[in-house]
Amino acid sequence: MDKNQLKAGHPVHTYLVEEELIISLLEELTNTNPNEEFQKFYNLFNHLATVERRFERKENQLFPFLEQKGWTGPSRNMWSFHDTIRDIFRIIRKNIDEKDLDSAKQNVEYAGQNLKNLMDVEKRVLFPNAMDILTDEEWIKMREGEDEIGWMLSESPAKYPEESQYVHPSEDTTVRTDVVYDENASHFDEGYMTIEQVNLLFRTLPLDLTYVDENDRVIFYNRGEERVFPRSAGIIGREVRFCHPPKSVDTVLKILEEFRKGTQNEASFWFNYRDKLIYVRYFAVRDSEKNYRGVIEMSQDISETKKIEGERRLLEWE
Repeated sequence: MDKNQLKAGHPVHTYLVEEELIISLLEELTNTNPNEEFQKFYNLFNHLATVERRFERKENQLFPFLEQKGWTGPSRNMWSFHDTIRDIFRIIRKNIDEKDLDSAKQNVEYAGQNLKNLMDVEKRVLFPNAMDILTDEEWIKMREGEDEIGWMLSESPAKYPEESQYVHPSEDTTVRTDVVYDENASHFDEGYMTIEQVNLLFRTLPLDLTYVDENDRVIFYNRGEERVFPRSAGIIGREVRFCHPPKSVDTVLKILEEFRKGTQNEASFWFNYRDKLIYVRYFAVRDSEKNYRGVIEMSQDISETKKIEGERRLLEWE
């Protein structure tokens, strides 16, 4: 199996990178005389001993995923290879503590043989079969769990998939559990906000919104700092027929009638008002059963919007 065929951060890619490191450490240890270069030998051995993290990732991440797919062989058999190598490492530590460096050198070579045999089985059997059995979603989940265990490598592997990989919001199905919402927040169709946040949202929107319920009563309007048309709190609860100039009342009532009957869902107008081009839109509000629940009136000054031509893709604040 070639690591170059896998993306960086994929768990198997990381195992193969660690394999190269293990081979390199074993080669250096073989060429190092502990009686002459003890500190170098000791440092190399300590680095090699971090293979324990590799074992733990296999035992606590890879093997459980394979067990869920019905392949229990690695858990029952390969784990015993890990334990054998762990025993050898304990003996080497005892050799070093007792200054029996010749035995330490010999046992490092014995550990190296076992590691090479283990890695051979990994490359020929374990990893190819795991790649066939597990889905990419499972590898992604496995990679997320590896951070708690660690690696032999000096730097953490890349995230998988790479953090720089763009995921369109419409395709992002990850349920995030690291977000803390205000205890007073309410759940909307998607997301959580407090009443204060909802008010801030409506107040910041660069347009006027008015909600008329199914009884033709105004039940809400947003208080933006710059409104197209003036509003005051007295409008709440008022019949919508009394909220428009007499010359436009008939048009408004016809819109409500068609919305209520279900023959129309939207009506739009635009006109000049106090040297501004105003865009007014009405939208029928319906519940999940398609029952009429009122109308939203949206008014917006589009004078500057109307002047837009071409494209602007750069930030131009200056």
